[in-house]
Order: sequence, then C-alpha cells, then structure tokens
Amino acid sequence: MNKFLSIIYSTRLMAVLFLVFAIAMGTGTFIENDFGTETAKALIYNASWFEAIMMLFALNFFGNLLKFKLYKKEKLVVLVFHLAFFLILVGAGITRYISFEGIMPIKEGAVSNTFYSEATYISVIVNDGVDQKTPSHHKILLSAIGSNNYTYKTDFKETDVLVKLTDYIPNAQDIFEANENGSEYLKFVESGSEGRHDHFIKKGDSEVIHGVLVGYDSPINNTIDFKTIDGNLKIQSFVEGSFFRMADKFEGTIAKDSLQDFSILAVHNIAGLQFVVPQNAIKGNYKTTAGDKDSGSMAQLEFDVTVGEETKHIKLKGTKFAIQQPTQFSVGSLNFRMSYGAMQMQLPFSIKLNDFQLDNYPGSDSAMSFASEVTVISPEKTFDFRIFMNNILNYKGYKFFQSSYNITPEYEETHLSVNHDYWGSTITYIGYFLLYTGLILILFMKNTRFDFLRKSLQKMRAKKAKLTTIALLLISSVAFSQEHDHSLTGSLLNSKLATNKINIEHAAKFSKLIIQDAG
Repeated sequence: MNKFLSIIYSTRLMAVLFLVFAIAMGTGTFIENDFGTETAKALIYNASWFEAIMMLFALNFFGNLLKFKLYKKEKLVVLVFHLAFFLILVGAGITRYISFEGIMPIKEGAVSNTFYSEATYISVIVNDGVDQKTPSHHKILLSAIGSNNYTYKTDFKETDVLVKLTDYIPNAQDIFEANENGSEYLKFVESGSEGRHDHFIKKGDSEVIHGVLVGYDSPINNTIDFKTIDGNLKIQSFVEGSFFRMADKFEGTIAKDSLQDFSILAVHNIAGLQFVVPQNAIKGNYKTTAGDKDSGSMAQLEFDVTVGEETKHIKLKGTKFAIQQPTQFSVGSLNFRMSYGAMQMQLPFSIKLNDFQLDNYPGSDSAMSFASEVTVISPEKTFDFRIFMNNILNYKGYKFFQSSYNITPEYEETHLSVNHDYWGSTITYIGYFLLYTGLILILFMKNTRFDFLRKSLQKMRAKKAKLTTIALLLISSVAFSQEHDHSLTGSLLNSKLATNKINIEHAAKFSKLIIQDAG
C-alpha cells in the first residue's frame, strides 16, 4: 500500500500526467477543428481515461501537500499553488458530472419555464397495447470517427427485447441517385422560412415534413396522400388547399377528402406547406452520407431492434437543443416509440419575453446587436431584466445569455443559452484566485525560487562591485606609474641640455664660418 501511495504522490507521476495532459489537449483541439465538438468530447474530454488523468492529478496534488508538509509556514506559497490546482480540478469535476446547459426558445409575449438540453439522449418506450414499460432515456455522446456503442437489453412480460446501435452518420445529408434498378420515389420540394428542401418519398412509405404527414401510395391515412392510379398521379388531402399552375397562370383548389388529379410543377399550399412536385415518380437509390460539420444538419442513427426472433432495422434523426417526434413502429407483439435528441428540462421559475429588439448595421440586413426584455416570475419575487451581450441574467444558480434568435413573418423568438453551474464555477474561480495569489506571493515571500534568485543576484552584484573597485585601483596605479616615469625622463633631459649649453657669442661666430662643400 505504501509503495502504491508513493507512486501516486511522486513528482515523476506528476510530470508524466502533465505530458499526457498536454498531448491530449493538443489532440483534442485538432479533432474538434476537423470533426466537431461532440467528437472531441466523446474521444477526449469526456472519455474515461481523461477523467482518470484528472483524478490522478487531484490525488497527486493532495498527496504532495501531505508528503512534503506544505502546511508549514515556510512553504506557504507552494501550498497555495497545490490548493489552487486541486480546487480547479474539483470545480471541473462538479461541472462535468452535476452541471448542465441548454437552449431556451421563447416567443415574444410568451411565458416559459422549460428549455432543451445540450446533451443528447436515446429514448425507448415499449408497450404491448395494454401495459407500458418504464421509459429508457440514455444520455449518449457519439463520435464521427471510430466506433460507437449503445445497447438496450431488457424484457417485457418474459419477452426479450434488444436495441442495438449499428451506425451513426453525423450531419446527415440525404442524397438520391437515379437508378433504373432502384426503388420508386416521389420528389417533393418544399419551401419555408428555413429555405428550400428536397424530399424523396419512397413508394409505400410516409414522411413527416414540418409536422405534416405526407405519403406516397402509403397504406396509412396521411394528411397529404399521393396515389398512382392507372399511371396517373393523384392527390388526396385531409384538409383543404390551393395550387397555382405557372404554365397557364391557373389557380385551383384542393378539396378536402377528395381524390383528384395532381398538377406537376404547380405550386401547392396545403396544411401550411408550400411545395412542388417537379416530375412523376423516378427510380433510384436513396442513401444518407455524412455532411460538413458546420452544415447544422441533424445526425442519423440506425438500430437493429429485436423482439424474440424478429428483427427490424430502424433509422432516427436528431440533434442537440431540439426534441424530435418519436418514430413509432412494431416488432413482433410489441410497439415501440424511439427518438434521439435533447430532453426538455424545467426551471424553478418562469421567464416572459416582453420584447425582442434587433438592430441592424445601416444599409444592411446583418445584425449589429440584439437584446431580450424579459420578466422573471418566481414565487419569491417578480422583476424585469434586459438580456444582451455581456449582460447576463443570473438567478437561483441559473445564468441566461443572449444566444441567437428566430424571426418569421408570424412571430419573433429569442434563444437564450442556459447554464446551471453555480458550485462548479464558484469553486473553480476560488482556485483561479489562489493561483494568481500564489503567482504574486512567489515574488515577495521568503524561501521561494524567486527569493533564492534574488539573493543570488545580490551576491553576484556584490562580487561585481568588488571586482570593479579592484580594477579601478589597478588602472589608477598603472596610470600614476606611467605619469611618474614621464616626469623623471623630462628632468634628466633638461639636465643634459643645461650641461652642454653653448654661449651666444660662440654660436654667432660659428654661424659666420665659411664652408666649402664637395660641389
């Protein structure tokens, strides 16, 4: 046991942990950039091995506190650093396991106390038409690379039930490829506030399009039914509608519960859907592929659902911050409702959106700023607040940020980002405060590395001052010696000149001496 603790508390382990942590963080950054945040969380940040590193860090910091007796006065600065890192890790753990966040959409004038979770769930509800099993809501993170595992195994009235994830397609995009050997599809083009979308409805199937059930030769009753009779395309609608044929500018109506001829290329408006069928049914293969991570498309999950000896392949679509309508189907004697996406969560108070305000740049449709005028309604008190960028509503441990908005001709809707992390963020901030305090104390406290360096520098300066003094003395001595030597040499020269001096009269006679040279 002591050997195990010595390894856990060792500085070598700390160095290894820091190295692995740095590599993991760097790798996570590249993965997030290429494959998205959810993949980075699934493979790195929320992985069990990464959590183990954080746990070892916490144990190592706490163990070193005891091992090196950091609680002593002379080791105060080191104690502050270790406590800072320990609290930061504890705060991160609370954020990871207890805290949550989501998106709260509120239409102008509406009151809401619910929001959609950032986390995604696979929900399975099973019944036999009489009794229903307790619903299963499994929180899951899925990766765009590598394998994903999910298995729900149970029994219902002694009947074995197995739901197994077989494929995950992030940012799914449906692509239709024409093929004479393929199945028959009807191309359905609808246009709404989110732009144009192409749908291919397989013969014999139905599809929910913006809450409207549309079928093509489907055996069930749909809101809009397309049927092929004697090679001609017919339409039957559960509600009244209208159409406009652009070729001859003809306007017509679609009678309720009436089977009538369908006009290809005409713009139809039924049950709030504006759509066009550009051609008769075509044959081909309809497949789903992964799109760009920034496309904002929903993910597609595929499952094998087995009841007893019977298995059915099921496809679900969903994303975070949104709740999807459950897919209903039957396998054997049991009925299923399955969905993938966010969960609806409840607040302990309500928020009313009084007014949503949007300002654009002059001469542009680009948003310059947007804000939400809200009223917080709770049993304790009611008050007004304005939420905008850098002005956060903080109430009962919940923080609300102005995230985005949705404006249509019918309504204005704000999207508030919700964060519930009071204890996690508070403990983490305390850790940051201790860390910065330690960085300041290390500059002034005794028995620290900076104190040692300061004393060493002072000693070096003292030695340098002594050496400088000695050097100056030596230089002065040499200069004095040179000056003295020059003085002696000058005196001796003057003495010699005085001894051999010629008088002026003799010099004058010498100047008059006649000299004959060789020339």
